[in-house]
Amino acid sequence: KNGRNQEYIFIICVNNENLAIPVYNLSRYVFNSFSSMQCAFNVYTVICDKRSQCVKKICSKSSFCAIMCLCPDVLYQEYRDTSKQQEIEQRRQRDGLPTAGSGVTAAPALQLQLRNSMHSLSLWQNLEAVKDSGLLKTLEPKEIILQEAMFELVTSEASYYKSLELLETHFLRNPLLVNTLSQSDMHFLFSNIEDIMKASERFLMDLEHRIEESILISDVCDIVQTHAVNHFQVFISYVINQAYQEKNYRRILQENALFRENMSMLENQPKVKGLSFTSFLILPFQRITRLKLLVQNILKKVEENSEREKTAISAHQELERIVKECNEGVRKMSRTEELISIEKTLEFKSKSVPVISHSRWLLKKGEVQQMSGPKSTRTMRSRKLYHPIYLFLFNNLLLITKRSSSGEKFQVLDSCSRSMLRTEDLEDQGQMLACAFVLKLLENQEDREVSYMLKTESISDKLRWIYALTPNRRTRFLSTSTSQPDSAQVQCIQSYSSQEPDELSVEMADVLHILECTDDGWMLGERLHDGERGWFPTRVVEKIMSAEVRAQNLKECQRIQQAQEGAQGARAASRGRRPAKSPQYTPTWTDL
Repeated sequence: KNGRNQEYIFIICVNNENLAIPVYNLSRYVFNSFSSMQCAFNVYTVICDKRSQCVKKICSKSSFCAIMCLCPDVLYQEYRDTSKQQEIEQRRQRDGLPTAGSGVTAAPALQLQLRNSMHSLSLWQNLEAVKDSGLLKTLEPKEIILQEAMFELVTSEASYYKSLELLETHFLRNPLLVNTLSQSDMHFLFSNIEDIMKASERFLMDLEHRIEESILISDVCDIVQTHAVNHFQVFISYVINQAYQEKNYRRILQENALFRENMSMLENQPKVKGLSFTSFLILPFQRITRLKLLVQNILKKVEENSEREKTAISAHQELERIVKECNEGVRKMSRTEELISIEKTLEFKSKSVPVISHSRWLLKKGEVQQMSGPKSTRTMRSRKLYHPIYLFLFNNLLLITKRSSSGEKFQVLDSCSRSMLRTEDLEDQGQMLACAFVLKLLENQEDREVSYMLKTESISDKLRWIYALTPNRRTRFLSTSTSQPDSAQVQCIQSYSSQEPDELSVEMADVLHILECTDDGWMLGERLHDGERGWFPTRVVEKIMSAEVRAQNLKECQRIQQAQEGAQGARAASRGRRPAKSPQYTPTWTDL
């Protein structure tokens, strides 16, 4: 005791390293229990052998450590949204645009978060131990920025684990749900979330241990790489099962009235902060994707040809592999289900075409108007000129169909290999043909050439159909060289989930190249960090006006690609192979 002040010291000691994670959680419980009290406290957790010799310290609480106490009330959903919003505000500041907060100027770009925001995130340089150490006076600005990037990875993981804990305690272990669901339904809803939690526990434990070693963080990407290789495979199983998870959740809500009532009660409790149950279920995929971007952010800031660059490249490659496997697994399952569903609705009048194939997937479907008759002004105004047809476009096949009178079946009128399709835009032939284009089948199901004059509801619909039907034959859709700083770029300011196969889901703070714009509010773009492309509404993005900012975005992409190519070349050389030559960063253009 020191006057009115009290200081508590906790020492938690075990003699079995297998108990590391349970004891680690016990330490965190002590942190959370005492962090709100007006007293000083330290918690030391050690693993000892049978002779009580310390063999490993796994956690300690001081003014610097215990990352979980830095954001005790921030769930990952809030942390993630705040982080992305601050990225947008930082870019707006660099772009010379007004920032949020009624004209209040944001903090310097050196800081990755906004100091003045009530929701601002913890900064490494704001920690008392960092301020007292004098490091901020001796470190180069680049190193401070790098420390912030590494620190953000750690604090965001802590926030992510908090949300997982709430998912477990408030939903998974809650009697209100357990007693109203069958064992199979529990598995459908929660899948292997317990394995996900164990992976996060191990990961966070090693990250916190690294932070405790020194207030100047040496590296975190080596830890990321190790865990990505050894423990993060559980993400793939979870993400692939998410389609069934969502489908079964809707089914249970509809069939089980008691579950529906209990879920509504749980979602409305204060500790959930107005967040939906599904927002917790999608956390693992959001996290593994975000983790890749955080490592990518570190890679942009480390010194070239340094040891930290090597570990960042290795970590990024492992995370990219996992994210790719997640995406491919989800796509494969959803594509197969979609093909089966479509085949059930098709009626072939003459020559049947097998639709279901492992190498086939749907690109676009929808109704268009077939135009027929002479191209005169009088017939243009005639309703008899237009006949509705329904197109099913796959990656290697087009089916032209007509909807049945019941509306549930589609009679196949014609088909053609996608490679034998050609399109001709009629935009220069008057207002009446502004939304019309010609589709040529060079070799249809009867081995002859036919043409269809088609009309869409809007100009954007027409451009989307033309691009989907013949993507490599429209030079207007090819991106200008991304090495040019003046290439149009936008940043996403509002998340958007794709509604059609040719659309792109975008997240806040995503930066995209713009390849095509329409006057009715749609853009075709390519995301910089992964090369994915598709259509999205103009309303969810904001143009990047500064040529300097656009050039910096391109430079960072080139840095990442060149660093990875260098690592791949080194590995190929060690195996006695000649590395493939790659041009400067350009978008990857392949068929959808």
